[in-house]
Amino acid sequence: MCGIGGFTLSSPGPIKVEWFRTFFDQLEHRGPDDAGWLSLNRTALRQGRTPYADLVSELVLLHRRLSIVDLSGAGHQPMSSPDKRYWIVFNGEIYNYVELRIQLHRLGYEFRSQSDTEVLLAAYQQWGAEALAHLVGMFAFAILDVRTRRLFLARDCFGIKPLYYAFWQEGLAFSSEISPLLELPGVTRNINAQLVYDYLRDGIVNHCSETMFAQVKQIPPAHYMEVALDAPLGARPAKYWDIDRTKKIDLSFEDAAKHLRDLFVESVRIHLRSDVPVGAALSGGIDSSSIVSVMRLLEPKLDIHTFSYVADDWRISEEQWVDVVGSQKRVEIHKIRDIQNDLGPELEALIETHDEPFRSTSMFAQRKVFQAAKQVGIKVMLDGQGADELFGGYGSYRIARISSLVRCGRFAQAVKLWHNSSNFQDGGIWWTAPRVASSLLPTGIRNTVRQLLIRDIAPTWLNASWFRERGIAWGTPNGTDDTYTLMDSLYLTLTKTSLPQLLRCEDRNSMAFSIESRVPFLTPALAEFIFSLPEDYIISADGTSKAVFRQAMRGIVPDIILDRRDKLGFPTPEQDWLMSSHSWVDGAFTSGVAREIGALNLREIQYEWKEILAGRVNFHSHVWRWINLILWAKRFRVNVS
Repeated sequence: MCGIGGFTLSSPGPIKVEWFRTFFDQLEHRGPDDAGWLSLNRTALRQGRTPYADLVSELVLLHRRLSIVDLSGAGHQPMSSPDKRYWIVFNGEIYNYVELRIQLHRLGYEFRSQSDTEVLLAAYQQWGAEALAHLVGMFAFAILDVRTRRLFLARDCFGIKPLYYAFWQEGLAFSSEISPLLELPGVTRNINAQLVYDYLRDGIVNHCSETMFAQVKQIPPAHYMEVALDAPLGARPAKYWDIDRTKKIDLSFEDAAKHLRDLFVESVRIHLRSDVPVGAALSGGIDSSSIVSVMRLLEPKLDIHTFSYVADDWRISEEQWVDVVGSQKRVEIHKIRDIQNDLGPELEALIETHDEPFRSTSMFAQRKVFQAAKQVGIKVMLDGQGADELFGGYGSYRIARISSLVRCGRFAQAVKLWHNSSNFQDGGIWWTAPRVASSLLPTGIRNTVRQLLIRDIAPTWLNASWFRERGIAWGTPNGTDDTYTLMDSLYLTLTKTSLPQLLRCEDRNSMAFSIESRVPFLTPALAEFIFSLPEDYIISADGTSKAVFRQAMRGIVPDIILDRRDKLGFPTPEQDWLMSSHSWVDGAFTSGVAREIGALNLREIQYEWKEILAGRVNFHSHVWRWINLILWAKRFRVNVS
């Protein structure tokens, strides 16, 4: 786990030491253990560990290392192949590096270190871009081929690790985070109007290859990009993997649960590979409890530290479930509570950490969890991201399942499932009915109906004329509403709406404290298997979510956890937090930056906020989005006019 960066120049030229320092300094939290750089010009390669003042180059690769596997100097990067043809900077972990190392050794490769980086580089030597199909891991990396003068950039299948790029005045630049790119000449801080609209109206971010900065892009999950050093402006990402949703497997429910159990236990096993202490986030839900329980199954004597945010509000607190798992699995629980008063003082750091606005204040609670892990000395954490999107954990998936049943003509089962919705806290019969109805309509008509039934296309607190002048597309973003079946809905949230933004926040919050966060639910094998199963293995006839996974974990996870029918997610008392801190919220809404943001109808925002404080209008999650956009624009000096 590390921070990587680099830039190309159209022709060999002087490299300003400030560019070096920007990347090294702003990525230090991602890799405080070591640093290195590589410079290429047409006559020579040069290497170093600190910023260099008198350098002429056409390509620079930079690396900040967080040492996790092979803590010795043999893992230093940029790392080269033995013949010096290939050079790599790598962020992430290749969990199956042990097996790949054996396979490559049989093919004639010799290794000088115990690192997964060296295995990854050898895999690329052997298979080129096809190496990506051999990898189980989370990764973003760049490999330079000196002979062909090409740079190969790649990102893992789910986008667990970030990889941003921008075209600057000299060529192409890339980085693990956006901030360093903004300091390069020719990279503007202009706002992306379309993504601002998507965020403010729907809370959707990270659903495409663009970012909130108009000039900064990201390589999408499961994509790579080849850059010719002599013509970098022509580089475009290419997709290398997708879930085959047409492939189906004929297995009984019990056999499917058994196979899923084997896949998940194996995934946790390889995710535990580390030369530093490994802990886990524990919310008390099925997903995190399963990770901790399998950790104990695999390592009966391991000293396991878990970290849990405990909400002050008993209605959303999961402390009782955390205690059940902690007691039965003999783990040391670190509880994070009473953080409300920290939000104001730490808000600027939180905004800075994330580069872009995020959906809710739950990211602050997550940040405090990683901060606590850092204080205990944990350097690697396992987390349950992705399980809800794979196993149908949200109430909205029942809507998609009912839609599937209706489309298949299974009306009696659809009515039964609709009726059973009243047994769940995350959506009753009358909440479900209009959403099921709209999901059965063609996309174009459905969008119109949803706008009438659920939300306005342009709320009064948006400045519609500002968006209209910039030609934005109104309504739900393209490709984020095409759900006709449960599997469509799972695929959508896995690849577009839910998971990508959760993974970005997970990465930023963990790396802010130099912690590697691993997500063992997210492997290609697990995803492909789930999408090969019948839908009623995911959501059962009585509406129970994660049906096959619950069965897979029987005998490993406490039954009282597996039998939970509530779904809390990772909630925070956002309304209480913001209303009790209304002084700095008021300050944000009356600030000079707020007045400059043309996207907002500030008068309407201030009026609604006063009505909320007076108790005459219900609190809505878009309040946080207003605040976040204003504070983000201020911190990053965004051109918002």
